[in-house]
Amino acid sequence: MDFVIRYFEALFNLTADMAPYLLLGFLFAGLLKVFLPPDMMSRYLGKSTLKSVTNASLLGIPLPLCSCGVLPAGISLYKNGASKGSSVSFLISTPQTGVDSILVTWSMLGLPFALLRPVAALFTGITGGIMTNRMEKQNEKPSESQPDPAKVIRPKRSLKTVLDYAFIEMVADIAKWLVIGLLIAAFIAVIIPDNFFIDFKMNGLLGMIVILIVSIPLYICATSSVPIAAVLLLKGISPGALLVFLMAGPATNAATMTVIGKNLGEKTLIVYLVSLIVGSLAFGLVIDYFLPSGWFMPVMDMAGGHVHQILPGWLNNGSAIILTLLLIYSFYMQYTDHLKSKNQMKEVSQFSMDVPALVIGVEGMTCEHCKAKVENGLRNQPNITNAIADTENNSVELYGKDLDLNRIDAIVRELGYIFKGKVN
Repeated sequence: MDFVIRYFEALFNLTADMAPYLLLGFLFAGLLKVFLPPDMMSRYLGKSTLKSVTNASLLGIPLPLCSCGVLPAGISLYKNGASKGSSVSFLISTPQTGVDSILVTWSMLGLPFALLRPVAALFTGITGGIMTNRMEKQNEKPSESQPDPAKVIRPKRSLKTVLDYAFIEMVADIAKWLVIGLLIAAFIAVIIPDNFFIDFKMNGLLGMIVILIVSIPLYICATSSVPIAAVLLLKGISPGALLVFLMAGPATNAATMTVIGKNLGEKTLIVYLVSLIVGSLAFGLVIDYFLPSGWFMPVMDMAGGHVHQILPGWLNNGSAIILTLLLIYSFYMQYTDHLKSKNQMKEVSQFSMDVPALVIGVEGMTCEHCKAKVENGLRNQPNITNAIADTENNSVELYGKDLDLNRIDAIVRELGYIFKGKVN
């Protein structure tokens, strides 16, 4: 019973400590989504140059995209005319950071870590992009042409659009992995003894390699990695090994490597992994051997069950309640969307004459939220009476009449997924 009490105390303390910054990060994400021109990235990333690679990394760093968003977004950039190097730079830099994760890092790990994360993401992204461009032939281009800017669906610039994206879509994108990250972090805080990594001499380069081996196949988003990192630091892991975890955990996982290898090629995948491995180890060694260790003590101190916060307790606790309600609402909506989709599939199957007017290929749907997002986005369009997505076959059945394939293409791209055209 004592373990259960300590576990939930640790869970609440972690949630309260990161909630205000996470909510602020969601708001910034909504502002970026609404006010950043949707065709801006493709316009500045088309050449195999250092400038395009740097632009890709700089544009990706503030975007709060985890694997559900960065894979379709990054591959879509390549399919729409961005150079392969720029696409790789974007894929490396984006999942490591985001305005939400940077703010949460600041709140739990301090300002030095919060500054180093985007710097490391920028460096590894540019390095991977340059290596990719040098490996590729100058005349290699994607087969698809640039989309017509006039057909790009732009979100309405309103407060409602900002809030909907920030606190509905963004929360849904990371809800599952955020909760998993918090649950794991609280478990680590309670179960692992203090100074565990020091006692077992798992610091320095050895600790970094161990963390790297564990992190590469593991999926954890940039934001949910922070509470786990804060607890690991309190348990004695070195700051350098911790940065390796913060870089490799969000940027690599089995699904990411499979998709990149399939769409960009095995050589590009090797460059992607080498850039992250070498870059994370290099930054980890710099932190451990050349920077003051006092810079990297976590702001959150859970020793003895006490939490020392840099914000007023009422703000942390209130934000934790709001965040919890948003997460509950998100899971509820995803569940109801799933039931609605299943019922609609049953209704369609009952009528042999009710056949889809069009079946399109859509890549990048990796979860139930992706499926619901594509279905709802298409159902809201004129002339489309229903849309049923199939994540296994990467297809969407569309029902209606007088369907405009070009407009459907633009809608799917705006939703952040890869349009593969009409399926025969």
